[in-house]
Amino acid sequence: MTRHLLTSALIAGVAAGFLAALLQFTFTVPLLLEGELYETGARIHFSANGSPSSDAGHPPVWGEIGRHFGTLGMNLVSYTGFAFIMVAGFALAERSGHRLSPRIGLIWGLAGFVAINLAPSFGLPPELPGSIAAELTARQAWWISCVGATIIALALFAFGRGPVAITIGVVLIALPHLIGAPRLDTYFGVAAPELAAHFATRSLGVAAASWVLLGLIAATLYTKRD
Repeated sequence: MTRHLLTSALIAGVAAGFLAALLQFTFTVPLLLEGELYETGARIHFSANGSPSSDAGHPPVWGEIGRHFGTLGMNLVSYTGFAFIMVAGFALAERSGHRLSPRIGLIWGLAGFVAINLAPSFGLPPELPGSIAAELTARQAWWISCVGATIIALALFAFGRGPVAITIGVVLIALPHLIGAPRLDTYFGVAAPELAAHFATRSLGVAAASWVLLGLIAATLYTKRD
């Protein structure tokens, strides 16, 4: 049984990690490289003459192969870790009498996306190089608290019983946003805002697709153990 759990998580994590890396290389890495041109000053938005325009276009994506291998490795490690946690959750849910299927696994994947990516982005959207943000430690603390509260809230929605559990879940999922993520008092990022917005939306789209695949494959393999 333990071997099957580990195998299911490993295969699902590797598959989701490869998909995430492929989508990032195609959709978000080009925007990331373009953002770095603003961060380094190679390209300027709102130049000294007051013009609000700047040239669009990104450098070749495959110019730094070693860096991209690092991106692939980070995705494989991250999604494999998420897969182990998810499969452990499958086992706990099954012991409590809840049935599991590939469709339910897909829902688990969506829940993972909501907890890890979507909910925190409501306060701290994915950042493009050249964007300015609050102090890192404060942002990390808020992010961790938001993710933890959202996970507990989703668990209460899925497995809790009665209005008390639902009410607690609503309070938990809203509380980090009512408190508010750390923010600066001024705006002075150097990257083009259109580019930053495009990067944020594409980052969330990549994460959503990868989480759905993770949940689907993990549940499919988990339910095939017999």
